[in-house]
Amino acid sequence: MIVVVDYGMGNLRSVSKALESLGASVRVSDQPDDVAKAEQLILPGVGAGPAAMRELSARKLVEPIKAAIAAGRPYLGICLGLQLLFDRSEEGEGVAGLGVLAGSVRRFASNGLKVPHMGWNQIRPQAAGGRRQGNCPLLKGIEDGSFFYFVHSYYADPADRSVVALEADYGGPFAAMVWRGNLYATQFHPEKSQALGLTLLKNFAALGS
Repeated sequence: MIVVVDYGMGNLRSVSKALESLGASVRVSDQPDDVAKAEQLILPGVGAGPAAMRELSARKLVEPIKAAIAAGRPYLGICLGLQLLFDRSEEGEGVAGLGVLAGSVRRFASNGLKVPHMGWNQIRPQAAGGRRQGNCPLLKGIEDGSFFYFVHSYYADPADRSVVALEADYGGPFAAMVWRGNLYATQFHPEKSQALGLTLLKNFAALGS
């Protein structure tokens, strides 16, 4: 069973419907016990980091999420669900994240570019020191240079660059996907990325087989 965490924000229906179309068993839940018992966990996200952390805390979901990751259960963060993994975000007046990964979340400098970064962008393996995407189970069948759909004003800046599985470029390279063991997270939205997004979600669902 894949549990999609409901914390009052995010694209829950589109994520769950995409997974159901692939034949996956899915439950959308805001209950700590469901999160604690989940075989696989997805934390989607659309919205602001400070509000998201308030909602996760109010619903007593922070510790079950962290415990599930520490226990080795497959986790997929999407967009804000990636950013929340890190120590801290610049969003608002600054907010502490889940602290699962070391690093910060920073706002794009405009530099003549529109913020938020919105639309299709190419992904590529990290240029230096990272693992080739072919090693990542979620990227099976996905070619270098494929396009995925992004909507975000902030990006993760990991302290350990080895967790960056994919980069994209928007006024400079940024982490498009992070990966460490059972933990996967994408800055792009697979549920909005047509066939390749479904491929990634299918690969995630297969981790529970």
